[in-house]
Amino acid sequence: MTTGNIKYQFAKLSVAEKLIVVNAAVFIVNGLITLLFQANPDMLVQWFQLPKDFFDFLMQPWSLVTYSFFHGGLGHIFWNMLVLFYVGRIFLNLFNGRRFLNVYFLGVILGGLFFMVGYNVFPAFFTVNAALIGASAGVRAILIFICAYLPNQEVRLIFFNLKLWYLGAFIVVMDLVQLSMGMNPGGNFAHIGGALLGYVYATQLLKGRDIGEGFSKLVDGIANLFKKTEKKAPMKTVYKSTKTKTTDKSYKKESHQRQIDAILDKISKSGYESLSKAEKDFLFQAGKED
Repeated sequence: MTTGNIKYQFAKLSVAEKLIVVNAAVFIVNGLITLLFQANPDMLVQWFQLPKDFFDFLMQPWSLVTYSFFHGGLGHIFWNMLVLFYVGRIFLNLFNGRRFLNVYFLGVILGGLFFMVGYNVFPAFFTVNAALIGASAGVRAILIFICAYLPNQEVRLIFFNLKLWYLGAFIVVMDLVQLSMGMNPGGNFAHIGGALLGYVYATQLLKGRDIGEGFSKLVDGIANLFKKTEKKAPMKTVYKSTKTKTTDKSYKKESHQRQIDAILDKISKSGYESLSKAEKDFLFQAGKED
């Protein structure tokens, strides 16, 4: 398979699938480096994991995001990516990839902050020496977002159907129980941070407020700093009427958005399965276009 073909296949993936591929690639590369160089498994990870000490974090601030791309073992990455795959499909049937990344990475960031706060504020954490790795906080954010946004939507779990809000509540309760038992306190506290972000994001979005807009603008601003400045073409004075085109474009965009809002409102009231095939196809196509 050529490099061009690989790039093409990667470009065809959804944003959730791309995240899974990147996480898997990082896991494989880290494993190969450890194996081929007979190195300490933490040789590469230590530069990207999130330290519990705040002053250590100041020396590598990028770790507040990069920790989520490293995993402690095959089971750790397998379950995270499996859940991300399934909840990602549900999420991207409703919203675009940009909002998916907002929820995911804000969950990663809040989970990381919860981890550091836990180890620096609560005595129960003091005796444990640890650093944080894994995508669990981001995955929790996506999962709980879906459970809060579509609470009455039912999903099939092996032999029976279960409402999403039951599933979300069970997962959060299990994190709290494990935390109270002292099992992986830092990791479970990070899970709770991610879950909280997903819940707040969904409930605010249902009220018409997207709390991730500021984060999107920040990311765009950072990305623009690294873009090459394009040479401007000589100025030309051209008189052209664009009023009609702009009006038509705005009207089509508003009409398109009204259709999406109506479908999302129907989902929140009656569940995803209440949609007709045409509505599902329209929503799926709208997500791809965004």
